[in-house]
Amino acid sequence: MSITPFQALACPLDGKPLAHSGSAWRCPEGHSFDIAKQGYVNLLPVQQKRSHDPGDSKTMVAARQRFLDAGHYHPIADAVGHAVLGYAESQLLSSEPFSCLDAGCGEGYYLRQLADAAASAQSLSLMGLDISKWAVLAAARQDAKQSPLSSWVVGSNAHLPVQTGTLDSVLCMFGFPVASEFARVLKTGGVLLQVEAGPDHLRELREIIYPTLKPERSSEVEAPEGFSNQSSERVSYSLTLKGSEKIADLLAMTPHFYRASAEGRARAAALEELTVTVDVRILIYARI
Repeated sequence: MSITPFQALACPLDGKPLAHSGSAWRCPEGHSFDIAKQGYVNLLPVQQKRSHDPGDSKTMVAARQRFLDAGHYHPIADAVGHAVLGYAESQLLSSEPFSCLDAGCGEGYYLRQLADAAASAQSLSLMGLDISKWAVLAAARQDAKQSPLSSWVVGSNAHLPVQTGTLDSVLCMFGFPVASEFARVLKTGGVLLQVEAGPDHLRELREIIYPTLKPERSSEVEAPEGFSNQSSERVSYSLTLKGSEKIADLLAMTPHFYRASAEGRARAAALEELTVTVDVRILIYARI
């Protein structure tokens, strides 16, 4: 198995290719971006920020890291890894490694699981990107415990700092998909794997924290512009969390933490055990 950090980065200011030079990435126009001591690079310029500290907070990242490291979403990671590596298998005869971007990577759990699942014959080139500097910092720190497997980048899905047509696959795990950017950076025939909450995802938790639940959206999903429908898969199972801390971590890593009222959060905080349904859809699209 050969796993290397993805290198085809682009300058977030002018879109030109970045070259790795010493402790920085530089473009031909002289723009330079330092590599932090933890191993990540910040390619999110001020003009692309909507707030001073966008994305998940340090507290949310820590909660997600504890929850995912406990293996609660391993079946999702396993299904995604199987799908990605299935496509990578078809490129075994290619001289180039199979490249994958996790767009909205959080603290890097899904990329680490993908690397662990790769077969000895597979060659991968990996990159994780998130708008939260706290998430990317956590991902880079964990990756640095070994030799770095991925490029870790602070950036925005709306302006991916990636050269056009250089990726074989893009993951968007419960994130904010920007189809036009995903289509731009993918090679023709490349795949987009989008993981979304299904109608019953965390229903039991939502019933506790909200007075009523919103009507579910239609399950019919059209392919984004620039893509064709390839396949879909549903992953659904029950998960029992014992202890208020684990329940608190689940709530803190979801948007429901901010959407719920103080009363709803208090009802969740009073629980000592909770069984919830995990229900997600994996939608796979091919770049036309």
